[in-house]
Amino acid sequence: MHLPHWQSYCADAGDSRVRIDKLLWYLRLAASRNLAQAWVLAGHIRINGRRTDKPGHAVKAGDVLTLPMRLGVNVIEITTLPIRRGPALEAQSCYRVLDGSAANLIADVQPILSTGDPIP
Repeated sequence: MHLPHWQSYCADAGDSRVRIDKLLWYLRLAASRNLAQAWVLAGHIRINGRRTDKPGHAVKAGDVLTLPMRLGVNVIEITTLPIRRGPALEAQSCYRVLDGSAANLIADVQPILSTGDPIP
């Protein structure tokens, strides 16, 4: 069976957890690890429905993250854990968006805002 090229960049079963700040950076949801840490410390991120303010909180495949973004709230499920910060396509292959079909009324009202960058 031929695996996609990004499959080799995903963690093995033995690497079952990764820090939330590192994950946000690896998945390109935060521009830097320091920004990811600040985002978590602000206390707005939820892991499986529970608020966390600890950048070292462990995340595993199957966890659901609720992330406040500038244009709304994204809910994603971690499908595999990345082992590095790779290209965007590789990062996107490690999670699936759970709320992608819902309309974002705030985004429709305020189109002048840029991309869905995290709220500082």
